[in-house]
Amino acid sequence: MVRQFLVMLPGPTNVPERVYRAMMRPIISHRGPEFRELYARIVENARYAFQTSGHVLVLTCSGTGGVDCAVGNVIKPGDKVVAPIFGVFSERMAEAARRRGADVVEVPIRWGSAPTASELEPFISEGVKAVCVVYNDTSTGVTARELPKICELAHENGALVIVDAVSILGGDELKVDRWGIDICVTGSQKCLACPPGLALISVSEEAWKAIEDNPGRPFYFDLIRAREFYEERRETPFTPAIPLFYALDEALLMLREEGLEARFERHARCARAFYSAIEALGLEAFPEPEWRSNTVIAVRTPDGLSPSELRRIMRERFGILVAGGMGKIRDEIFRIGCMGVISAREVFLTVSALAASLNELGHEADAGEALRAAGRELGSS
Repeated sequence: MVRQFLVMLPGPTNVPERVYRAMMRPIISHRGPEFRELYARIVENARYAFQTSGHVLVLTCSGTGGVDCAVGNVIKPGDKVVAPIFGVFSERMAEAARRRGADVVEVPIRWGSAPTASELEPFISEGVKAVCVVYNDTSTGVTARELPKICELAHENGALVIVDAVSILGGDELKVDRWGIDICVTGSQKCLACPPGLALISVSEEAWKAIEDNPGRPFYFDLIRAREFYEERRETPFTPAIPLFYALDEALLMLREEGLEARFERHARCARAFYSAIEALGLEAFPEPEWRSNTVIAVRTPDGLSPSELRRIMRERFGILVAGGMGKIRDEIFRIGCMGVISAREVFLTVSALAASLNELGHEADAGEALRAAGRELGSS
C-alpha cells in the first residue's frame, strides 16, 4: 500500500477530499450535453480566478505544456522576444521561444531577485513582439511584483506580454485584465489544489490578432481551433481528461465559495508564518525580502548540511514531502509549497518536522520558538 504523505511541494499539492470525490463521477461523452455544461461552468469560474472577461481555455497537459502552447501560438521565426532570466522556469520560457525561431533577448537578473520595469526598459522598444515573464519562479521562490509596470512598459512599445503564472494564480493577486496580461497560463496542480494534468490559459484580444497572424501554430495546441470548438460547441478539439475536468470544476467552485481575496490572505498569512518560523530556526530565506513568494518558500540550507538528507528525514520519519533546489542552486536550498490546501495545520506540522530533522542533522533548532513565531502570524488578521 502506498504511504500517504503530507505534500508540501511547490506542486503537485494536497488535494481536497471534495475534489477527489468529484473525480469518481461516471465518464461522459466529451461530445455530449453533459460535458458542454461542465466546460461552460469551468470557463465561467476560471474567468473569476483569472480576473478576466476574455477567453479562458483548458488544455489537457502540464503547466509547461500550457506555456509552450502560449509561446507557440504567438511567436513566429524571427520575432524579437525579451525574457528576464531569474530562475529555471524563466530559462525554460526563453528556450520555448528560441525553439520557435525567435530572436530572444535574455535579460539576466540576480537569482533571489526579480525583474523590475527599470531593468527591462532598455531592452523593450518598438519591434519587440513579446515580453515573456514568469510571475512566480518556483525554482527560487521569487514573485515578480512589478509585473503590472512591466505590462505597461511593454504595451507602450507595442509588445505583447506572455505570463507564466503556473505556481501563483489563485494564491496571490493577479489581475489579468487590469494589468494588461495578453496571455496568462496556470496549472491545475498548484494553487487551484487539483491533481496535475490540466493547464488553463487566458487570451486577450490583442493576443488573438497575433495568433491569427501566425500560420505556424502548433497542431494539437492550436488556440484558434480551441476557441472555435468552445464558442461553437462548448467542447475541446481533442479528447479531454474528463476526470480532471470534474476535479477542476469542483476546485473552482471551492475557490468561488472562499472568495479570491480570502484565499490570497490565507496564502499570505501562511507564508508569513513560514518565513517567521524559518528565521526562528536560524535559517535564511533564499529570496530578497521584497520579492519573497507567498506560494513557494525557498530556504537556504545551513552550511554543512545536505538538503537531500534533510528532505529524506522529513519524508521517512515524518511523512512530509518538501522539494530540493533546481538549476545552479540545486544544492543550496530546499523549497516548501505554500499553496492550495494550506492552513495552520500544514504549517505547524511542516515546521515541527523541519525543526526535528535539523536537530537530527546537528543544526540546533528551537522547535518551540519556531512554532510560536508561526503562531503569531497565523493568529493575526
